[in-house]
Amino acid sequence: MASDARLALLDREKELTRLSDELARERAALPWEEVTAEYRFDTEHGSRTLAELFDGRSQLLVYHFMYGPETETVCASCTSIAHHVELPRVYLEHHDVTWTAVSRAPLEKLLAYRERMGWTFPWASSSGSDFNFDFGVSNTPERPLREYNFRPVDPAELGAEQPGMSAFALRDGKVFHTYSAYSRGLDAIWGIYQWLDRAPLGRNEGDGYWFKRPDEF
Repeated sequence: MASDARLALLDREKELTRLSDELARERAALPWEEVTAEYRFDTEHGSRTLAELFDGRSQLLVYHFMYGPETETVCASCTSIAHHVELPRVYLEHHDVTWTAVSRAPLEKLLAYRERMGWTFPWASSSGSDFNFDFGVSNTPERPLREYNFRPVDPAELGAEQPGMSAFALRDGKVFHTYSAYSRGLDAIWGIYQWLDRAPLGRNEGDGYWFKRPDEF
């Protein structure tokens, strides 16, 4: 028999599930904003526009992977998030959704790290493009980031790259931005945390930053 404490928690979990369903409906109902800027990306298949990144599908999910031109050590957290997409990506693609990572680092660096990690997902370089700046994830002295996660920030307190994801739709040849999330807004798509939240000791991050790249554990 379940304890009273577990049954009480179950009620709260059901409440959270219903709220999550409601938020999903509200997220889907957000207004679409047409993307009129002409972004170009370097990909393993040559130069592509944002519309071409859809790869024949009607929906595009972009993960803003923190890998800038001057990056020496690739972000371990972004690496973990990307790992969560490599295998289930096939399900997205068969649901009319393309998933791609986008970073400002040169394409050759992206592909070299992808090979090291054993990934196959598409990874595009936005080097030379305003894409990362326009979607609020890059911060340079020339283009300081004044707002992050929909709030004003001091660019001096930020690194050169910030994490985030953006969703787009392609309709009648036009690209629309439908949603973006940043910072802890990414927790829900970071599968390892969903499992750790159900482990006896939870996230247990009191001893500091514990993430490593898979080949460094």
